[in-house]
Amino acid sequence: MSPLLDVSDEVRAEIGDKEAERLLAGENAPGTYDCTSCRTQGDTGQERTSTVLFVGGETAVLAFAHAACIPSQVVTVSEEQLRGAVASITGQSTVAEGQAPGAPSPAELEESSGQVVLGVTCGQILIGEDLYPALVVEPSGPVARPGSDGPGDDFLPLLIEAGFLPVTDVSAAPAQVPGWSVLLAMGQLHSVLQADAATGQTAAWWQAHQPLAVTEGWRTSANQKQMVLVYAAPAGSIGQQPREDLLREALEKAAAGGLLVAAAMPLAGT
Repeated sequence: MSPLLDVSDEVRAEIGDKEAERLLAGENAPGTYDCTSCRTQGDTGQERTSTVLFVGGETAVLAFAHAACIPSQVVTVSEEQLRGAVASITGQSTVAEGQAPGAPSPAELEESSGQVVLGVTCGQILIGEDLYPALVVEPSGPVARPGSDGPGDDFLPLLIEAGFLPVTDVSAAPAQVPGWSVLLAMGQLHSVLQADAATGQTAAWWQAHQPLAVTEGWRTSANQKQMVLVYAAPAGSIGQQPREDLLREALEKAAAGGLLVAAAMPLAGT
């Protein structure tokens, strides 16, 4: 019996008609697999399965997911992200050092200047009666405007110019910002992506050194909402909070002081 595979037109265009037909005929399709979205086991003979092609600079990796989780699609990632995805597929994924089960997960990325490190914390935020997946971004020091030699901190003004909005009430969900997205691949957090307004090309605004493990609750919430709330604050405003209730308090304090901006971003890929 042929597998219950979905191969989208964009995936077919990348892998070619011959390979697509071989997949649909069951020649190269797995019987069982770990869903690249929810990370639970799937069966191509029993349930609709999406083919998901991760494409790097020179290589590509074909993965599988429950069709109920995500549609068949092509996900463009960097070569570094693709290596992390391959490691995840083969069971060599890395959990953030010092991460406690159920606690927010810290990650860091050095900016191109090599001077500032962006700290990223994953947590869930209660808005109304719904839990939303959230990322909180805080640099290790002042962020200067490109081309400026001044000592000022332009982190929030730069983000506002890019579409983020000031937050005065954490209990209200932020608006979606065009051109931005969050890449969750193989069930792990890879990057925050930003599209260039002039060219439309997408690049990583923040990228984890290694794919970052997130809690099951965070991942489930992200897959359900298909949206991530991204908050940002200047250096020293939030800190590394060990619990989500303390993270919420820190966000509310930053908002009250006019030191918090946010945007809602769709998931890119899984």
